Amino acid sequence: MLGRLAEIAFIVLPIAGLITVGYIAGWTKHLGDRAADGLSEYVFGIAVPVLIFKTLSEAKMPEGGQPWGYWIAYFAGAFIVFGIGFLIARRVFGRAHVESVMQGFASGQSNTVFVGVPVILNAFGNEGAVPLFLLIAIHLPVMTTAATLFAEGSESGISRATLMRLVKALARNPILIGIYAGAIGQIAGIHATGPAGEVVRMLAASSVPCALISMGLALRRYGFAGDIKASLVISSLKLIVHPLIVLCLVQVLPMPPVWAGVAVVFAAMPCGVNAYLLANHYKAGVASTASAVSVSTLLSLFTVTIWLYVLGVG
Repeated sequence: MLGRLAEIAFIVLPIAGLITVGYIAGWTKHLGDRAADGLSEYVFGIAVPVLIFKTLSEAKMPEGGQPWGYWIAYFAGAFIVFGIGFLIARRVFGRAHVESVMQGFASGQSNTVFVGVPVILNAFGNEGAVPLFLLIAIHLPVMTTAATLFAEGSESGISRATLMRLVKALARNPILIGIYAGAIGQIAGIHATGPAGEVVRMLAASSVPCALISMGLALRRYGFAGDIKASLVISSLKLIVHPLIVLCLVQVLPMPPVWAGVAVVFAAMPCGVNAYLLANHYKAGVASTASAVSVSTLLSLFTVTIWLYVLGVG
């Protein structure tokens, strides 16, 4: 057992180390808010999209198409904890509808780019890249659309302007553009080679360390904004309940073993910063979602280790 945990530590500790570097850089003011914003934009707008393009365009896709059980297992878990988080916020904490939606969204929204990509690639290697990026492809649009429609639908219905704004935001999303480009490259057999290939390789290689340092800067910036009880509930749903549901479902639904492992670990990721950003947009649940991002990210360094042990990874 100790040997296995030591092997898993080699997966998790470098990730924790780079997040710590980012946190210390923010705490000492070595990197300020402008640097944090710039690094985050670089990761989200260039590095990770290029990594996704490189991976998908060069990947060997599974024979017989994508396993449908993979999608059902992950999103069933995501929407179950979304509903539980919403009900707890509404019935237990007595929050208004929109704030309850934000807390439910935070309970089911995984940090895919800044933590998910490094952890899953470290744990599963190239075998885990295809299921990881295919899930990222629809995770953001599905979860964000559901939360937006649920929040907007609480008042006088969903306006055309809201739908158009949502469609435009998704169409311009750099992560999705990287996925579209990778899919086209896969279908057309287009791969970056020569000097262009080296540029792509170097940009892709920068994505993981930059994402983790950016996450550390974000933890320092957002910190613990209050509403700790609600944030602990959200974090528990995200780190324990969501992956537990997915683990149960992957036992009975058809999919390759690596895809099952990726689904569980993806579900075990901490709350995504998009939950905070959406809450800030609606000015509802800002404190609870910001704290949940910080609390769940810190706790995930321990809970992810446990999930990797349960899955036999390492």
